[in-house]
Amino acid sequence: MSESVPYPMTYRRLGRSGLQVSLFSLGSWVTFHNQMDISGVRQMMAVARDAGVNFFDNAEVYANGESEILMGQALKQLGWKRLDYIISSKFFWGLDRGGAEQPHINGQNTLNRKYLMQAVDGSLQRLGLEHLDLIFCHRADPHTPIEETVWAMHDIIERGKALYWGTSEWSADEIRAAWEIADRHHLHKPVMEQPQYHLFHRRKVEQEYARLYADIGLGLTTWSPLASGLLTGKYRRGVPEGSRGAMGHLSFLHGELLDKRKNAAVDALEEIARSMRCTMAQLALAWVASNPKVSTVILGASRLAQLQENLGALEVLAKLTPERLGRIEELTAEYAD
Repeated sequence: MSESVPYPMTYRRLGRSGLQVSLFSLGSWVTFHNQMDISGVRQMMAVARDAGVNFFDNAEVYANGESEILMGQALKQLGWKRLDYIISSKFFWGLDRGGAEQPHINGQNTLNRKYLMQAVDGSLQRLGLEHLDLIFCHRADPHTPIEETVWAMHDIIERGKALYWGTSEWSADEIRAAWEIADRHHLHKPVMEQPQYHLFHRRKVEQEYARLYADIGLGLTTWSPLASGLLTGKYRRGVPEGSRGAMGHLSFLHGELLDKRKNAAVDALEEIARSMRCTMAQLALAWVASNPKVSTVILGASRLAQLQENLGALEVLAKLTPERLGRIEELTAEYAD
């Protein structure tokens, strides 16, 4: 089970846009600042870039803004040409929440115009960039008219602060409503969605969004391809020390990670992985990438060896025959939501 990356990176268009994104990309949610300092972040990004990764995902709320700061410092030290990499951020929860007695009610859990226009400036400052390539509405806001949010995202792009915008964990109806408002007023349309997608979480990507791919050209930048580590097999006998599940602020994941039926399915999947001479993680990542609707699969890694192993899924993808995909479906479909 090699940790090398013998296969060259492949690239897909981000939905109907002309932007080419690497099939595997690097995320920063749990790892940057929480598990890695600037030295680790710089090294991780450099290894990813050397493997052909050109998309690096972030969000203002990750590590309370520290993730963006570290990514910005790493970019400055690496000195890459701006055309060679894609950076994202996501907005909704906010950082400037005020105190308990005087909360900043327009600075948290919102997609109103005031918040969005200030949020993008904050991300640009932390990242040390003149523009973001992708910006996402990190969740839907039922209290702000979608039209207000669409206009704000359009204006951010018109002012040169971002190039493309999209959503994360929105419903199909919300995405279509935003697209139709933008189309009606000749505004910049949402071109991508960032949903959770893995073998045990599939309904939204495979069923709810089904018509959006052809109707509006929706692209996907999927997250949690390993179900927070469940699909690596590491949680079959409890929560190991040093794992993501052992982190105090992620204890809410335990119910999913320790699910006996899903871990039994992982046991069965391991037989397929062994027959393909790959790791469980590589098999699960290759399965996500095998969906042609997925533009890029966001990877999370706290160690270089882990990142290199995950990038080895490129080779495994070429071995996923219809027969093997059918067998994987038999073992997991019952437990997918």
